[in-house]
Amino acid sequence: MSMLLHHFFDQTAARLPDKTALVCGEQRHSYAQLRDQVEQLALALQRRGIQRGDRVALFMDNTVEMVVGIFAALKAGAVFMPINPLTKQDKLAYLLNDARASALITQTSLASCYQAALALNESVHTVLVIGPSEALDERTRPFTGLPGGAPWQEPALIDQDLASIIYTSGSTGDPKGVMLSHLNMVSAMRSVSTYLGLVENDIILCALPLAFDYGLYQVLMAFAVGATVVLERSFTFPVKVLEVMARERVTVFPGVPTMFSMLMGLKTLATHELASLRMITNTAAALPEERIRQLRELFPQALLFSMYGLTECKRVTYLPPDQLDIRPTSVGRGMPNEEVWLVDEDGQRLPHGSAGELVIRGSNVMRGYWEKPLETAKRLKPGPLPGEMVLYSGDLFRTDAEGYLYFVSRKDDIIKSRGEKVSPREVENALYAHEGVYEAAVVGVPDELLGQAVKAFVVLKAGITLSERDVIKHCLSRLESFMAPKHVEFVESLPTTDTGKIKKTGLN
Repeated sequence: MSMLLHHFFDQTAARLPDKTALVCGEQRHSYAQLRDQVEQLALALQRRGIQRGDRVALFMDNTVEMVVGIFAALKAGAVFMPINPLTKQDKLAYLLNDARASALITQTSLASCYQAALALNESVHTVLVIGPSEALDERTRPFTGLPGGAPWQEPALIDQDLASIIYTSGSTGDPKGVMLSHLNMVSAMRSVSTYLGLVENDIILCALPLAFDYGLYQVLMAFAVGATVVLERSFTFPVKVLEVMARERVTVFPGVPTMFSMLMGLKTLATHELASLRMITNTAAALPEERIRQLRELFPQALLFSMYGLTECKRVTYLPPDQLDIRPTSVGRGMPNEEVWLVDEDGQRLPHGSAGELVIRGSNVMRGYWEKPLETAKRLKPGPLPGEMVLYSGDLFRTDAEGYLYFVSRKDDIIKSRGEKVSPREVENALYAHEGVYEAAVVGVPDELLGQAVKAFVVLKAGITLSERDVIKHCLSRLESFMAPKHVEFVESLPTTDTGKIKKTGLN
């Protein structure tokens, strides 16, 4: 029998029925309680005609119902589609239509958005709404009061069946649906939880959106090992989250650079009792070296994992904490059960010490982009063994003599100035090394003489005053002259994506 993604939750619920699985605000749910809710919803979906392979969209905040919806869709044999609750109506309509979703599980507070999107959709025949609902139509039902009685019927599934479609942010062009099979997700889950060393006694904070694979996998991995998840809607109010972390004695804190920047700006950080914290993880974007130093000073008892991943394969690399002092700016090497290497522009494999595009080989690599064969062919290409496909990341890295990876840039982000190639990441690292810089982003802007000029957008720390000349002089002390910014613009904040990355589109 294939081990499917939801089987791990079933096994834990049978083994630890009374243990707290999920803490969400004032709500505390045991594994047995969650299992009962999952099976009730899976039955309701089946009775509403959901069959193997149908897409079930989950459009809601980080809530108990979101977690229940994920596992219920899987148990009904469906493919779950997590959608960020910040998504606007036009994009929501696009996602529902593109995937031809059969069901939508959502919440009353998002009614104006999902109702407008549904008006442009014909595929969704079942809508389950959390919260008080008015004017229910023939396809809409309240999430509460779902039918009980007869047990749900487990569909015939194998691990090649799709488990999820997760849409990429779509910073260029329309969003693409990353197709992930049960095998893809189970492989990624096992590899990541293995190198992190997650255990049953862990209490994992999740203040990341469950529509983001980094947040989603916190729940998947925790439920596989029997740990507890403390689910927060966001990190918008960090002091409140820290209070919850202290009260629940959180042991694992997954974050992204913007979250850690917010922490560094808190004057009351030292007043929170976080001695139970044993692990901090970071992905989405590389942590500047200064942030790494600050986190290690604040939480000396906690292991810090720098990691790199893609939605198309979940995770790629991790840096063992004992390597931080040796190579603090590295994102490590490939994780267990995976092979990675660099290639040149002709697709030829490069030796250690080179720079090129990262390629990933493993059972965690996606099946492709939903109904987009041309885009899929650009990313999935023949591998070293006959019949296999490997993932071309679209990201440029360099390696040191021992094969540790250092992120350089997205292929499309490289700035060509004065005939030289400039990595925005290298310039940003130099900017972060200035004690007065809080956040920074670097882009290329058109320039008649240079082709492209390097421009830096800088957020200063409170109480700090710097001039454009000060910043350029600092960069010239650390970088080659062609890499130093020609322009510096001081801003109050930088835009971020739903996943916490600094959003460079629109900066010019």
